[in-house]
Amino acid sequence: MSKILITGGAGFVPSSLADQLVLDKSNFVVSIDNFLTGHKKNLCLSTENYHFIKCDVNNYQDLSAIMLAYKFDYVFHYAAVVGVKRTLENPLMVLQDIEGIKNVLNLSKNTGVKRVFFSSSSEVYGEPVEFPQNEHTTPLNSKLPYAIVKNIGEAFVKSFKKEHDLDFTIFRFFNTYGPKQSPDFVISKFIKLAKANKDITIYGDGLQTRTFCFIDDNLDATVRILNNDLIINDVINLGSDIELTILDLAKLVIKKTNSNSKIIHLSALEEGDMTRRKPDNTKMKEILGRELLPISDGIDRILELFNR
Repeated sequence: MSKILITGGAGFVPSSLADQLVLDKSNFVVSIDNFLTGHKKNLCLSTENYHFIKCDVNNYQDLSAIMLAYKFDYVFHYAAVVGVKRTLENPLMVLQDIEGIKNVLNLSKNTGVKRVFFSSSSEVYGEPVEFPQNEHTTPLNSKLPYAIVKNIGEAFVKSFKKEHDLDFTIFRFFNTYGPKQSPDFVISKFIKLAKANKDITIYGDGLQTRTFCFIDDNLDATVRILNNDLIINDVINLGSDIELTILDLAKLVIKKTNSNSKIIHLSALEEGDMTRRKPDNTKMKEILGRELLPISDGIDRILELFNR
């Protein structure tokens, strides 16, 4: 049996990962979270091969007790302060996440963990200088605290491989969305507002582009990478390569929900709202062996669940 730790386990992506991993009864999954941004309703409590423990990864004593007790085979370190507005308003809180990264890696190398999976972000690329954004050729030039912490985390996991032979995989996530996502994030926020016929606000002219990856595609790639020993000691972009402006996303959601919502333009953000993002997702598509789910179909799936 593989023993797997997921940090930030009450969050959208990590809790969805736990849901997927426990389907394989040869996995025993422990998730931990301090509920800063995660939610209890996301936890999968109805299976024998899953256990949740409230814990802050930035607290070494609490984390060490768990990791020494279980001796995990794999660790998915997803715990982090997330959300553009939250991270911009709380930069010192964001920087504290460096302690959690160090705690996870030090305890992993001391307790026999085989591989650490680190959730990085498209934010590390900063303002675009190369398209599509490639894992190895595109410079990492963001100066925002959230992106800096992710960049430092990547440097830490690579350094632990070099000094302690601790294997790693780095995921750079590009806007993953799905039914469990918090309303703090753009697609779930737009859908909630549109269903209520409330105004949808966007920053600036709305012509900034993003790509959107449905949660099932993210999870499918992640589980294949785990089970087939792929992307060992390497980095992979996990995201769609189809760009969509935020303005067009708002229009699409309004159309899909038959909403009377109006689109309201706010002042552009002073920082943190990059003009474009588009990953080179060649590795991801090779692993999946297929194209990713189109955004229109993904929104339909969310609305089906919403309407139930």
